[in-house]
Amino acid sequence: MLSKDFHNVQLEPVAEDKGIRWVIGRPEGAPNFAMRVIEFQPGAVFETHQHPYEHEIMVIEGQGVAHGAEGEVEMRPGIALYIPPNEPHGYRNTGDGLLRFICVIPHQE
Repeated sequence: MLSKDFHNVQLEPVAEDKGIRWVIGRPEGAPNFAMRVIEFQPGAVFETHQHPYEHEIMVIEGQGVAHGAEGEVEMRPGIALYIPPNEPHGYRNTGDGLLRFICVIPHQE
């Protein structure tokens, strides 16, 4: 079993106002999935995009919205989201502080 504090994982900038911490993945011995912590500064937007794999999200800090094929859904601590493969989606931090969520994706070949 592996125990890891995500705060000790380097934040890799995606843009000036958002980043990813690759917490658990193949380097840690996980054969199927990668666990990431995504961080958005206030006002940050990740524009609509899509990809051929699912992902699961659990919000752990902050306020925001996720938008998809059926409109917008609230993002706040405790909210879990499932985004199916190929569904267009995006995110926006609507709060005054950091929006932080866990995002699990399958490894890509």
